[in-house]
Amino acid sequence: MGRRVAIVGAGVSGLAAIRSCLEEGLEPICFERSDDVGGLWKFSERVEEGRASIYPSVFANSSKEMMCFPDFPYPEDFPVFMHNRKLQEYITSFAREKGLLKHIQFETLVSSISKRPDFSTTGQWDVETEKNGKKESAVFDAVMICSGHHVYPNLPKDSFPGLEHFGGQCFHSREYKDPGLWRGKRVLVIGLGNSGSDIAIELSRMAEKVVISSRSGSWVLSRVWDDGYPWDMVFITRFQTFLKNSLPTAISDWWYMKQMNSKFKHENYGLMPLNGALRKEPVFNDDLPAHILCGRVSIKPNVKKFTETSAIFEDGTVFEAIDCVIFATGYSNAYPFLDDSIIKSRNNEVTLYKGIFPPQLEKSTLAVIGLVQSLGAAIPTTDLQARWATRVIKGTCSLPSRKDMMSDIDEKMGKKLKWFGKSETIQTDYIVYMDELASFIGVKPSIPWLFLTDPRLAVEVFFGPCSPYQFRLVGPGKWPGARNAILTQWDRTLKPTRTRAVGEMRKPSLPTQLFKCLALPLLLLSVFLAWV
Repeated sequence: MGRRVAIVGAGVSGLAAIRSCLEEGLEPICFERSDDVGGLWKFSERVEEGRASIYPSVFANSSKEMMCFPDFPYPEDFPVFMHNRKLQEYITSFAREKGLLKHIQFETLVSSISKRPDFSTTGQWDVETEKNGKKESAVFDAVMICSGHHVYPNLPKDSFPGLEHFGGQCFHSREYKDPGLWRGKRVLVIGLGNSGSDIAIELSRMAEKVVISSRSGSWVLSRVWDDGYPWDMVFITRFQTFLKNSLPTAISDWWYMKQMNSKFKHENYGLMPLNGALRKEPVFNDDLPAHILCGRVSIKPNVKKFTETSAIFEDGTVFEAIDCVIFATGYSNAYPFLDDSIIKSRNNEVTLYKGIFPPQLEKSTLAVIGLVQSLGAAIPTTDLQARWATRVIKGTCSLPSRKDMMSDIDEKMGKKLKWFGKSETIQTDYIVYMDELASFIGVKPSIPWLFLTDPRLAVEVFFGPCSPYQFRLVGPGKWPGARNAILTQWDRTLKPTRTRAVGEMRKPSLPTQLFKCLALPLLLLSVFLAWV
C-alpha cells in the first residue's frame, strides 16, 4: 500500500473515501465513533453525542437511481424513495461488497488532528484517537474529514425574546423520536425545512394543534413529479441545466418559479419564499399542502417574542397554550478535533476550494468530503469528491496556487449570492459542480462525442436524468456496466411500482419532455427579443 490516509467517519462520505483510497493504491484507516457504518442513515432510538440523529419515519428525498454509488445500483425491487432502514441496508451491502469494513476501526473517537512540526515539507498530520478509554496517536500522510454536517444543532434561542420565560418543553429536531409523546398537545415547529415539515405532518395526526413558523418561506415540492415520475429524474437533467444557465436571467427566474408553483400556488398557502427567484433548497413533502387545506397544520411568520405560554408572531397573531417548541433550525459546521483556522480561514466562514480543500495549507493533504449541498443526492457527490481528493493526495492531480484558489472561491461566492442569497451557504448547482470535479480527473462524459459514437446513449445522458452512472462511463474508475445501467434506469425505477400491472410500462416520452421544457421559455425569449 501507499501513503496512509486517516478518514474520520464511516457514513456514505467515509465509505466513498475508503473506496477511492483503495482505487488509488493508498492505505485508508477509517475511525468511526459508533459501532456501524451509515452515519446519518443509521437510526438509533437514542440521541448520541457527536453523531447525526434521525427520527424513525425519515425517507430519502432523492430517488434510488439518482442517489446510488455510480457502480453499485440498488436492487430493482427496492422502492423508488427509500425508508432509512432500506437505505442503511444498501449502504451496508456496498461496504461489504467493496471490502471496506476491514479498513474501519469502530467505536473509536478522533479527539485531535494537528499538523506535524515538519508539515510544510511532509504534509503529515498527528491524529489522536480514543477507544475504550485508551488513547493513541499516529502519524498520517493525509486526512479526509467525512463526519458530515448534521451533527451539531443550530439552536438560536437568543434570537427569540422571552423564550427564557417559556414554561413548556423546548428542544432541537435532532432530539425528536416519538410522535406519540405529543398526543393531544399544542406544538410549535420553528423552521420550514425538510425536518420541520416532516415532523409537523407526523405530529398533526396526533397533536391537538400544530403550527409551523417560517422566517422566509420555502418552495415545497412533491417527490411525485410530472406524469407521476420521480421529481429528480425529470428535473435534474443536463438539458434543463443548460437551458436555465443559458437563458436571460429574467426568463430563467420566471421559468424556475413556474416549475416550483406547478402543483399549487405557494402564496395561497403562506409558503411563498420572500425572494422566490433564489434557488433556495426546496422542501420535499408530499402531504404539507393537503394538511394545510385540511387545517391540520398552519403556517405563520417568524416569532416576534414568547410569553410563558404563547408565541406572538410578527403579524401580531398569537398561538396560545403551547406545550412544546421544536427548533428545526438546521445545523452548524463544526470540527471539534481540528483547529478552526484550518477550515474557517476568513471571516469565520468555511473557506474551501471546490468545497473540499483548505486553500491556505502548504500541502494539499487534508480534504473535507460531503460538506457541499445541492439538489442532487449526497452519495454520488461524495463519490466524485473522494475520487478527485485521493488523486490530489496521491499527486496524480494538482491544485492551483493559493491565489488562484482564493480567486475561484471569491467568484463562487458571487454566484452563490446571485443564486442562493447567502455567501456562506454550502449549496451549489449540482450538475455544474459534478462536471467540474469530473473534468479534473478525466471522467466527464463528452456529449458531442457520444452523439457521434453512441446516439442512443447520448440522448439518454443529455435529455434524461443525470444519474450517477454517467461519471463512471469513461476515464479512471470506468465501470463496464455504466452504459447498460443508464439505458435501463427507468426499468428499475418503474418495476417496484408495478405490483399490479395494467397495460405496458410507460417510460417518459422524449418529444413530450422537450416540448414541456422548450415551449414557454422559447415563447418568452422571442417576446423578450422582439421587445428589446
